[in-house]
Amino acid sequence: MDEPGGDDPRLEALWGTPGALLVVDVQRSFADPALLPHLGAQALRDVAAAVRRTGEAVAAGRAAGVPVAWCRLRVRPDDPWPASNWLRGLGPGDPWPTPWDPCVEGTAGVEWYGVEPAPGELVVDKRTYDGFAGTGLADGLRRFEWLAVAGLTTDCCVLETAGSAFTAGFRVVVLADACAAEDRAGHDAALRVLGTHSAVVSDTRWFAARAAAQTRGAGK
Repeated sequence: MDEPGGDDPRLEALWGTPGALLVVDVQRSFADPALLPHLGAQALRDVAAAVRRTGEAVAAGRAAGVPVAWCRLRVRPDDPWPASNWLRGLGPGDPWPTPWDPCVEGTAGVEWYGVEPAPGELVVDKRTYDGFAGTGLADGLRRFEWLAVAGLTTDCCVLETAGSAFTAGFRVVVLADACAAEDRAGHDAALRVLGTHSAVVSDTRWFAARAAAQTRGAGK
């Protein structure tokens, strides 16, 4: 029986090597419609579909014994990100956090949405877009050769985290249907950048098939 991975030799080359699923920022600030009044109907559907597919990937990974790791944005009100504030036009004396800052500690936005870590799974908190910046995530995942990446948002934290995973030496597979952005154009553009420079773009169907095949190979 052919192993899943289609005709892409890069995916086929991952067979027999250790990997993990990395879930990025599936939190209320980015996924809960109640906190996303600025998004249109199509964007909300895209986000909901990505959360659902992420949950399916998590379930498939757990069932097969593929480790699942998590990173989440956690903004501390006493620890601003000066470069981000500058980019948004905020001055040193301007109020911060603003009402629209996501994932601020003590607010509902920081909570997981639709899917969450199980006891014992690796979870790191980050203060920027990049799950690898100052978090120890690379050390926690060092025993793996490849990472499948899912989560929110494609053109921001997924893009930055997947790119850093590649720079850190991991083979990266982005599960496109388990990611979403605030608009389809941003999602598609980010996938093009990732697919050109740092990742193979695939989907949850590939990941689930790969996880199931790993289970069969391990005799589970």
